[in-house]
Amino acid sequence: MNSAIIVAAGRGTRMGPDVDKLFLPVAGRPVVAHTWERFDRSPEIHEVVLVVRAGMEPAFAELAGLHGFRKPHRFVPGGAERQDSVGHGLAAIDPSARLVAIQDGARPCTAAAVISRCLAAAEQAGAAVAAQRVTDTLKESDGGHRVARHLDRSRLWAVQTPQCFRRDIIQRALAAVRESGRQITDDTAACELIGQPVELVECPEPNPKVTQPADVPWIEFLLRSTCG
Repeated sequence: MNSAIIVAAGRGTRMGPDVDKLFLPVAGRPVVAHTWERFDRSPEIHEVVLVVRAGMEPAFAELAGLHGFRKPHRFVPGGAERQDSVGHGLAAIDPSARLVAIQDGARPCTAAAVISRCLAAAEQAGAAVAAQRVTDTLKESDGGHRVARHLDRSRLWAVQTPQCFRRDIIQRALAAVRESGRQITDDTAACELIGQPVELVECPEPNPKVTQPADVPWIEFLLRSTCG
């Protein structure tokens, strides 16, 4: 059995103080409904746990009804930091789950093939992440607005979600994060603390996250292209 955890507890302050990016209407439905649908349709996923802000459970329950999501699902409250939210989600998945896919609620374009490949890679390696090769020339700054050094982009990847793990591995990795007192914004960073290798799964198609207002037209285009 495999479980998906959709992290949907953030407020997305870069979109503006009064905007909930997860419920922005894009290509005919809220952003998070597109994300949820990807995992509801995935044959490799057997349940979905959504980590949501306290009080938002009715809104998410309404989404499930409106869009006909059929897979078993449940809602759990988010935590103070992302790692806390993921921990709450892990505590709620079915005890028999072997693999877990962790997904940003605001990343609605993830292809079914990417979910499948990430799960397969996690089964083999223990941990895997959807990623894309960096194509821009990258420079490291001096902490301000001056170039300090050139970076070799041939070794650089932009990691995304899903991030997939064998359940025991991500549980052990997040326990190490808690013990260290660190804060992480990426689940694979927890694996570094325990020396767990992470397989990079190249994502050939765009897999953007809604972060700023300028992201919305591009994601609208992508969703209408793939779903229309």
